[in-house]
Amino acid sequence: MKKLIIIIGVILAGYSSRSYAQIAAAEAVKLVVKKVIKAIDLKVQRMQNQTIWLQNAQKTIENELSKFRLNEISNWSEKQRSLYDKYYQELWKVKSTITYYQRIKDLTLKQVALVGEYQQAWRLFQSDKHFRPEEINEMQRVYLGILDASAKNLDQIMLVVNPGKTQMTDQQRLEAINQAGDRLDENYGDLKQYNNQNIILSLHRSKDLNEVKTIKNYYGLH
Repeated sequence: MKKLIIIIGVILAGYSSRSYAQIAAAEAVKLVVKKVIKAIDLKVQRMQNQTIWLQNAQKTIENELSKFRLNEISNWSEKQRSLYDKYYQELWKVKSTITYYQRIKDLTLKQVALVGEYQQAWRLFQSDKHFRPEEINEMQRVYLGILDASAKNLDQIMLVVNPGKTQMTDQQRLEAINQAGDRLDENYGDLKQYNNQNIILSLHRSKDLNEVKTIKNYYGLH
């Protein structure tokens, strides 16, 4: 009897240590996710500020450009025409370097949407009884991977936008932004696909039509 108690105690201790280890790992992942989201929020705020600056700069330049109708001015000397033509061309050059602000704005909104999709899905999956605790923990790890990848793509975009940190032509800069933006689009697509897969799994685990209907309503499916 004493041996049996000892054996049971050892088994329970083993389960307990594994359980504590799983909980500790889950909490560690949760903490990292929070840090990543906080970092993303800061990056998004900086990108929004950068977008506003670029938008205002573009408006200013367009206003300046509208003042010069070089071909319509007939009484200027060649020297005046040459001087203002050079200024005019410089304005166009600057204007061309900030035309990518709309792309940056779109990518900022995409990142905000990605985090929002994650937060909503994570809240719902945690309360869905069709998923085991270890499955919820695995979901968190997958989400961490997607969020971390999107944060790195934001870093790349911000690095390219800052002309003081990168030596690029305007075309190279725009191409680099588009490449990072395409990867961010992939991150968003991966997140939505993963969410859909988990919803489908929950529906498959439903016991009857009433439960299926309940789950559909729970996830806002119609």
